[in-house]
Amino acid sequence: MSTDLRRTLGAAGEQLAAGHLERLGHTILARNHRTRFGELDLVSYVGDTLVFTEVKTRRASRTGSPWDALHERKRAQVRRMAAAYLHDVTDRPRTREIRFDAIGIVVDGQGRLARLDHLEAAF
Repeated sequence: MSTDLRRTLGAAGEQLAAGHLERLGHTILARNHRTRFGELDLVSYVGDTLVFTEVKTRRASRTGSPWDALHERKRAQVRRMAAAYLHDVTDRPRTREIRFDAIGIVVDGQGRLARLDHLEAAF
């Protein structure tokens, strides 16, 4: 898959994930927030919790699961990016808790949502 198609697929998945979080009552604070360690997909808060959400999007025709790409190295990278966000962003809500969620998106051949799995406190 070309880089442009992968980017388009990822952006569509992140849009679906953001809509899902908003329906659950989250306020989206940042999308694709860049840090020196990489890019956080979604940062939101709900209640008294700041949530860092990693979104993995795949096409239904592909073998494997979106979770295949959420290995320990990726989880460690997301934690480093979250620490950078907490250090660098001063105008964020002050919350008692932080949480790392993961949302797996599968889209069909026409780009429509086929499946959305949300793992709260995934890592």
